[in-house]
Amino acid sequence: MKVSKTLIGFGSAAMMSVVVGSGMAYAVEGPLQGNIRVVIGSTSTGGDTYQNSSIVVDQLSEKLDLNMSVDAVGVSAAFRALDRDPRGNTLMIFHDMSYLGYLYGVQGYDDIFEKYNVGPTLAINPGNAYLVPMNSPYQSLDDVIAAVAEGETVRVAIQPGGVSEIGFSALKNAVAIEHPGMEDNLVAVNTGSQADKNQQLFDGQADIINGSVQANEQYTRLEEDDQRAMRFIWLTARNETIQQAPEEGLGQTSREQLLEFVEPNVNVTMGDDEAFTFDKEFFFLYNKDMDQAIVEQIDTALAEIYEEGEIQETQKNSFFIPNFKPSSESAAYLQEKKADYEEIINNIR
Repeated sequence: MKVSKTLIGFGSAAMMSVVVGSGMAYAVEGPLQGNIRVVIGSTSTGGDTYQNSSIVVDQLSEKLDLNMSVDAVGVSAAFRALDRDPRGNTLMIFHDMSYLGYLYGVQGYDDIFEKYNVGPTLAINPGNAYLVPMNSPYQSLDDVIAAVAEGETVRVAIQPGGVSEIGFSALKNAVAIEHPGMEDNLVAVNTGSQADKNQQLFDGQADIINGSVQANEQYTRLEEDDQRAMRFIWLTARNETIQQAPEEGLGQTSREQLLEFVEPNVNVTMGDDEAFTFDKEFFFLYNKDMDQAIVEQIDTALAEIYEEGEIQETQKNSFFIPNFKPSSESAAYLQEKKADYEEIINNIR
């Protein structure tokens, strides 16, 4: 029987999975050798990027019989590390921010489809959400759109330049389509971390905040007279994505309750009978000059891992939705997403 041990350390060896046990360890053969560093575009070891990356890297470490570690270095450092290593000993895992940052013109972001090779998709975080205070007059997103259309200023706290902002951009675009000229009444309150966005709501400086099911569900359980009490009005994920979540949902909010906040129950138009949705997805990024054989080796290993099925259960238990697509499919898939969101962003500029 194999036993997977996780060693916690510091610096670039933030986490290392070592497989021991009786008999020979099975490994997918290929040119990937030595110690493999997987950098992520986050400095947090408590966030969703680190959590999902660790799930995947633990499984890959065992399947490839290699020492692989997840290193939470942040966006700029992660891209620099990837730029410097065409050998394949440095890989990167990030999410849609990697191309949204470029579309929003955030300093330090290049076009990933030009500068890097896009590897396989791994999972979706279905929790991207928008919330209002529990006692807000806005009972639904339709109420928000109606208020904006009538000239009322509605303030939305976001972290600019990526996953946090794309829903705001889509909502502003929808107002521009349905009520031309009124979209400027929807105002962004640019701030930082989730704690910063929450504080804007607590202090009455924002009417709506971008948040997540994972981070904000706890506040939806509070009594209405609690200053911190919130409620969901919109989840940007596709209906079919939430359908794949565990039936019990998260915390005290069931999957059935979460489905009330996605399309078609909540509709944010993109025009031409098309509704906006956004799934926050995680995927590999590779140095452009990395050996194609390594790409194939990782694709083969991940295909076997997802075929075996254990990783899906681990991901779902952490409120991620498995969504493996090999490298041959993922780049075109993500480029299509990029094109849709680029149109929205350009429409409101």
